[in-house]
Amino acid sequence: MAKETRVLTGTCHCGGAHWTLEGDPGRVTACNCTLCRRYGTLWAYDFENERITVSGSTSSYTRAGKDDPSLEILFCPTCAGVLAWRGMRVKSDGRRRMAVNLRLAEPEAVAHLPIDHFDGLDSFDDLPSDGRCVRDLWS
Repeated sequence: MAKETRVLTGTCHCGGAHWTLEGDPGRVTACNCTLCRRYGTLWAYDFENERITVSGSTSSYTRAGKDDPSLEILFCPTCAGVLAWRGMRVKSDGRRRMAVNLRLAEPEAVAHLPIDHFDGLDSFDDLPSDGRCVRDLWS
């Protein structure tokens, strides 16, 4: 019997852009940096065109005031839904780091996923787990 591969999907509000993530997303990240806290995102990570794909029309934003930004935010140009971030630099192995915004997935598909907190504002360190999962933020 073949093992079924789990595929998560997320779509912007208007449906013009979406992402897919194949396999177990693992723990998701809530970050408090100046971008993430404004966007209200929850990130799941992998690499562009490996387990993560983004489809449809997107626009991008790089952090204002940075001469050499490390990532860009991908969003729908119609409804402005934040789909993902993508690293600006390709790694030596040719891979590009990427994360998708799990808040665009159906709640029941991601409700059980545990949340890690990251201090992207001050220390750039992982914060202690508080034991919450996605459903705790939505109910």
